[in-house]
Amino acid sequence: MTDQPRRRLVLASQSPARLNLLRQAGLAPEVIVSGFDEDAVTAPTPAELALALAEAKTSVVAARPEVQGALVIGCDSVLDLDGQALGKPADAEEATARWKAMRGRTGTLQTGHCVWDTAQKRWESAIASTLVHFGEPTDAEIAAYVASGEPLHVAGAFTLDGRSAPFIEGIDGDHGNVIGISLPLVRRLLAELGVGITELWTPREA
Repeated sequence: MTDQPRRRLVLASQSPARLNLLRQAGLAPEVIVSGFDEDAVTAPTPAELALALAEAKTSVVAARPEVQGALVIGCDSVLDLDGQALGKPADAEEATARWKAMRGRTGTLQTGHCVWDTAQKRWESAIASTLVHFGEPTDAEIAAYVASGEPLHVAGAFTLDGRSAPFIEGIDGDHGNVIGISLPLVRRLLAELGVGITELWTPREA
């Protein structure tokens, strides 16, 4: 009896943080970016927007001939602050204004997750939500953080695994979701498609 070959896994995202989290969990996805125009999607709430974007990006990659037979995972994150969806800031000025609005407050990081099984022609999707309690960085600290360039590349203009970590007092929910992907949710979505996450693990090095 031979072992069944491990399923090919594709990450439909250019986020290094998502790729690192999946690798740390024993997975080895290939990265194929969708190139999808995010501005083409609208939704009534931040959570619905994050889910619609994740589904759209994943479906674009899943439709490509070169990924047929693979499992495709896609995500998109937005920060819900007062019902407004905040993605990556357009420039340093917007990032500065964003941080001044967020400090001392709580927002909800909404991440849409979608998993396509191209072999079965089936997909599952869901939202992971995490409350983020922001600290109160000074204007000088905000200016220094924005000058680092980091907030221009992440949803909500912050991340838990970077230079903004000292400005976040705490979270309620999955920390991985704030970084970019909820591994427990990915496991559940895979299970709904009949795939066990342990079947996708890479062999441990001796």
